[in-house]
Amino acid sequence: MENKVPENPSKNRSRDFNALVVVSCLLVTLYLTANLMAVKIIRIGSVSLFDAGTLTFPFTYMLGDVLAEVWGYRTARKVVFLTFLSNCLLVIFTAVGVILPYPDYMQPVQEAYSAIYTYVPRIVAASLISFLLGELSNAKALVLIKRIQKKKERLWVRTVGSSMVGYLFDTVLFVLLAFSFTVPAGELAQMIIVQYAAKLVIEMLAGTPLAYAAVRKLAGGIG
Repeated sequence: MENKVPENPSKNRSRDFNALVVVSCLLVTLYLTANLMAVKIIRIGSVSLFDAGTLTFPFTYMLGDVLAEVWGYRTARKVVFLTFLSNCLLVIFTAVGVILPYPDYMQPVQEAYSAIYTYVPRIVAASLISFLLGELSNAKALVLIKRIQKKKERLWVRTVGSSMVGYLFDTVLFVLLAFSFTVPAGELAQMIIVQYAAKLVIEMLAGTPLAYAAVRKLAGGIG
């Protein structure tokens, strides 16, 4: 007969832990994806709109809202710092991957790999700074709005209102730190405006409905 490790009832007494792990993992994954996609700039005609990471980044804010709404600011802050650590590991190990030796026939792959991952550290450094200030201010703003809100069932007021604060910190810092001296000044301003607007639109059209569904599922309602 196999010896099975007994479960610890005190550590497995609710679904909250599992749900928290899922939400945290999704946030980390989407944020890492946003950083890697940020290397590519989306341009239509002569207008540079925003980096491709903008497509997934608003969903990290949505998950940050869920964390702050369901588990509180302290837990949200811990997950934000966990995400920070995950990004540091991404930078370290992809940098190591670039300098490791390779066979001659892998030269095209090496050049493509180097083109992406030698640019990622600057993107990630900018993203880490802006992410910390943006996500923490987003979570804090959501909690503060919730405290002063008379009708707390209006979750959209908290998600959109807090995101407006968080995106302001995040977008301005990220664009300036990530693209200064590589993109013309006029385009930097254009990127900030368009990226901020795009994040809010994605948040309102997709992020907030998903936040409603997640909070209903995890908290048994919206409060």
